[in-house]
Amino acid sequence: MKNIAVILAGGSGTRLGYDKPKQFIKIAGKMLIEHTIDVFQKHHMIDEIVIVCHKDFLSNIENVVLSNQYTKVKKILIGGKDRYSSSLAAIEAYGDEKESNILFHDAVRPLVSDKIIEDTLNALGTYNAVDVAVPATDTIIEVENDLIVDIPNRDKLRRGQTPQGFKLKIIKKAYEIALQDENFKATDDCGIVKKYLPNEKIYVVSGTESNMKLTYEEDLFLLDKLFQVKSLELSQHSKELLKNLSDKVIIVFGGAYGIGKDIVEIAQQNNAKVYSFSRSLTRTDISKTEDVKEALKKVYQQENKIDFIINTAGILNKEPLTHMEYETIQRAIDVNYMGNIIIAKESFEYLRESKGSLLFFTSSSYTRGRAMYSTYSSLKAATVNFVQAISSEWEPFGIKVNCINPERTLTPMRVKSFGQEDPNTLLSSVEVAIDSLKTVLMDFSGQVIDVKIKRGKK
Repeated sequence: MKNIAVILAGGSGTRLGYDKPKQFIKIAGKMLIEHTIDVFQKHHMIDEIVIVCHKDFLSNIENVVLSNQYTKVKKILIGGKDRYSSSLAAIEAYGDEKESNILFHDAVRPLVSDKIIEDTLNALGTYNAVDVAVPATDTIIEVENDLIVDIPNRDKLRRGQTPQGFKLKIIKKAYEIALQDENFKATDDCGIVKKYLPNEKIYVVSGTESNMKLTYEEDLFLLDKLFQVKSLELSQHSKELLKNLSDKVIIVFGGAYGIGKDIVEIAQQNNAKVYSFSRSLTRTDISKTEDVKEALKKVYQQENKIDFIINTAGILNKEPLTHMEYETIQRAIDVNYMGNIIIAKESFEYLRESKGSLLFFTSSSYTRGRAMYSTYSSLKAATVNFVQAISSEWEPFGIKVNCINPERTLTPMRVKSFGQEDPNTLLSSVEVAIDSLKTVLMDFSGQVIDVKIKRGKK
């Protein structure tokens, strides 16, 4: 069963005041449509992508596909003046196709998650039509002549999103009937199935609030912030994935204790060739360019390649800013920020050759500065911005750059700052190490990977 994603980018309006449609607006270093296509291009369950666009912007879409090397994009179609005309263009383009699943998705919903796509496709294994929706959190009122005529039960209401998924034969049949109706008025694709194939059950998959559609100018600000704090979890990926570490050459900075030490040990258990560098064991200071250069050169001369580079080294200072000495502040900047920059800059040529991965660490405090953590919080926010920036810069070279965002984790550094805490309230450093190694094996880039305490822990 082929899974076809249809990206609906047929809009030509410029209501936001831009000289091009909103799908070409840039956020987080890319056009919205690029972010959207990226998700489907990288999704393991999507076989083919179709883009439906306005005729005036056909060359723009072609340039986007060519410059990004979107190998799954097989068709670029001209859409009509209405939303349903764009959907119909894709349906007709696959009129002779064998049975397939077809997903329609708005080009200006760039934050659709892998899970939503996977859940939608899995639901098509049972149902012929699938919608995506989130609960209506506000009270909905029905109004006529500025007077309330009804207040529906909010518990039964949902706000629709995309993708909407269908068996190709079902959506094709619904449109064939709809187009014979002289009073046909399109809502969305699920609405057409609901009206013209009333006996067909439409299953609803849970969406997310972040899977928002750019509609108003205010949405630009919110989307930008959502990209900044965008994250994902790897809990659905099996530990069997770690077997792919065999014969990979890995460098771990800060590998003497805590998460770094666990990464080294787990990688070695999975037959990786691991090299650990730290101030305590090898006198390697990541804030010194020559130390980092020497470490990378040493490993490359011995192995003739470097696949993954992981930096777990960091300093946690928990005290009010006014109490901190400038020397302490500068040391935190040198290790927690300049260390990342030095490692990245010196790693570039090695990782470009191997098309490898670079991994850093942030903290949950990166989303909002916290009292007593002024330097730590701000430097961890800088780490996220740095990762997102260079992942975009280095994408053409095949280098993946991501960062891990663990919840409170039981490490020697935390014990030193917080003392003895209930271990049931903390992540184990092994859990973080496992997800860190999974991350370097994945194909995504520019992501913040959340590692959270498993359910059942308090």
